[in-house]
Amino acid sequence: MNRNQGTGHVYQLTDMTWEEVEDALKTVKLAIIPIGSQEQHGPHMVESCDSVLAREMAKKLGQALYPFTLVTPTVNMGVSQHHIHFPGTITLEPATLIAILKDMVTSLKQHGIKKFLFFNAHGGNQSTLNVACTTLTKDLHVDIYYAKTTASAKKAIGTYMTSKLFGHSCEREVSEALYLAPDLVRRSKITKGNIQYGGKWENLRPGHAIQGFYAYEEMTSNGCIGDATKATEEIGEKIVHEAIENLSHELQKILNVNVTSYS
Repeated sequence: MNRNQGTGHVYQLTDMTWEEVEDALKTVKLAIIPIGSQEQHGPHMVESCDSVLAREMAKKLGQALYPFTLVTPTVNMGVSQHHIHFPGTITLEPATLIAILKDMVTSLKQHGIKKFLFFNAHGGNQSTLNVACTTLTKDLHVDIYYAKTTASAKKAIGTYMTSKLFGHSCEREVSEALYLAPDLVRRSKITKGNIQYGGKWENLRPGHAIQGFYAYEEMTSNGCIGDATKATEEIGEKIVHEAIENLSHELQKILNVNVTSYS
C-alpha cells in the first residue's frame, strides 16, 4: 500500500518523504522536470511567470499520467539574455542550465529512473534543451525528451490567438496564467505589446530564412507582445486541457502504459 502521494493523485517530489518516494518508484517510469525562467514579462506579469506555469503544467501532466510519472523541483532560471536589459531578469549561460539538468538526471538515475521529460515554459530555453537532450541521452545512457508546455494545443491557439506576433506576456500566456496561477497577473495593468517596427529583429524571428540574436527591447519597449487585453481564464483552460491531453497521449505511447483520459 502506498503511504502517501504527497499532493493527491500526483507524485510531486518536493512534497514527499523518502519512504513515499520509495513506494512511488515501484510504478514511476518517467521524471518530469519543469523548467522556467526569471525574467521580465511586461507591466502586467510577475517575473517568475514561466517557472510557475511550468510547475503548474507539470502537476497537471503528472496527474494525467499518475502513477507512472514523478514531478521534480522546478528549475527556476533559464537562458534569458535577450531580456537582460529589463530590471530583475536573471539569466543562466546555456552550459549552466545543461549542467544543472545533468546533475538532476544523474541523481534520479541512481534511484532507478531512466526516462526524463524536460518540460519547458520559456521559449529561450528551447535550443539549449535540444542540445541537452542530445548530449545527456548519449552521455548518461538514459532516454530524454523535451516539450514546450502548451505548444501542442494547436487547435485552441489557432482559434483564439488573433495577434500576428504573440508568445510573451500576450493573450496566450496571460490566459494560461489566469487559469493556472492568477496571482501572476497584474489585472489593472494588462496592456498590448508596444511593438517597435522597422528593426533588425523583424528578419530574425522564427520562420525567417536567417535566425539570430536580438535584445527584446528592440522589438517591444514595454517587454510584451501580442494583445493581453484579449486574455481570459476560459481561453487558458482550453489551451491547457488540450495540451495536457495531447502530451499525455504521446507519453503513454512512449512509456507503453494506459491511463484514464485526462479531463
